[in-house]
Amino acid sequence: MIKTIFIIILILTNIILLYSINRKKLKNLIFKSKIPKVNISKLHNIFELKKISQNLAGPKNDVIVKNFCISSDNSIVGMTSDYEAWIISSLSKISKNIFEFGTCSGKTTYLMALNSSNDTKITSLTLDPTELDHVRKKNNDNKVSFRNIKNESLYDKFLFSNTSLENKINVIFQNSLDFDEKQLMNKIDLIFIDGGHTYSVVKNDTEKSLNMITQGGIILWHDYVPGKKSSKDVVKYLEEIAEEKNIFHIENTSICYYQNS
Repeated sequence: MIKTIFIIILILTNIILLYSINRKKLKNLIFKSKIPKVNISKLHNIFELKKISQNLAGPKNDVIVKNFCISSDNSIVGMTSDYEAWIISSLSKISKNIFEFGTCSGKTTYLMALNSSNDTKITSLTLDPTELDHVRKKNNDNKVSFRNIKNESLYDKFLFSNTSLENKINVIFQNSLDFDEKQLMNKIDLIFIDGGHTYSVVKNDTEKSLNMITQGGIILWHDYVPGKKSSKDVVKYLEEIAEEKNIFHIENTSICYYQNS
């Protein structure tokens, strides 16, 4: 009897160990992306590599960017990875009117300002921290995503505050559900959607972005991660509209990409 229990415990321990080691592979197998995954160099010509030698290729000058890292002491929820930040920074270099849904700490906004031309206009929309108690969850919204809305909207000052680049950035403290995009119709050439990750907010921000984007303009969505609880509604909505729109998942990122043709 004791020997049988020991064998069962040993088997269960091995199963748990194997799951832990292969967790990411299993997750990718179970939660397959329904949006085609593409290397960034195939989506925009600025990311095409230049040949240096027979066995080496490197970035063109178009994608040499200014960057910074955030200390681990600064606990910020939901930041972009360094690779994602590089992609956004590179696209900012060729954009004159940029719009961002979800300022959070202002890291991405700051990178956009650092890398765009002096005459580029950047607008970033964020919730007013004093109004967070008035934000209400919709019936079909993911609970984890709704909770994160408040965790990521705590700031009234940002990483770019009191810098020389602050005058390029217009921060609007408003719920995106109430934002009227009519004055920006067909005027924005780069949009980054990284605000609330609930279904109602992602849908709202996307529909408004599609009205605002110029011909040839680019929309990026952050946190497309199949199988991740806080990304559930982002994944659900993007996979719905990907049936009609040419949306791509950028390899090795949680970013989805769409260029308006």
